[in-house]
Amino acid sequence: MDTRMETRMKKTSTTVLTAMMMCIIMVAIFVLRIPVPFTQGYVNLSDGIIFIAIGLLDKKHSVAAASLGCMMGDVLGGFAMWAPWTFFIKGIMTLIAVLIIDSFAGRCATQKARTAVRIVAMVCGGLFMVFGYFIAEGIMYGSWAVAALGVPWNIGQFSVGIILALVISSALNKV
Repeated sequence: MDTRMETRMKKTSTTVLTAMMMCIIMVAIFVLRIPVPFTQGYVNLSDGIIFIAIGLLDKKHSVAAASLGCMMGDVLGGFAMWAPWTFFIKGIMTLIAVLIIDSFAGRCATQKARTAVRIVAMVCGGLFMVFGYFIAEGIMYGSWAVAALGVPWNIGQFSVGIILALVISSALNKV
């Protein structure tokens, strides 16, 4: 096959996979949306899908899928006021995790070590997300006390996301 044709096919499949991951992330927001008491926010399953996307896509495309998928979920779900915050918070969360994985996973000799690096990367990205939404809520609500009420919920969201990603990734690796 012609090299240009192979390059085009790879670009096309990457674009399709990125768009598919954006849509799955958006759907994950709608499948299980739990309102957070005392705030106008909610928790959902999108972090798990974002963490899976990191394993399937390169840095640029996983960040795009996370940012745009979550932002579209906010807009279409009636939370458009969160869309700009979500775009940046989820994009940076993903970038942090990808950079950690890219920096350390290649040096790991065993699958257990690579999994440990992935877990650390997801925790670091998740902690940034918690911090980002704390700042966003503090600014939007004008109250750091109200913003603090969302912290445990956001920790729970990324923690469930890590478990979901590990379980699904393990099943995908077997296939």
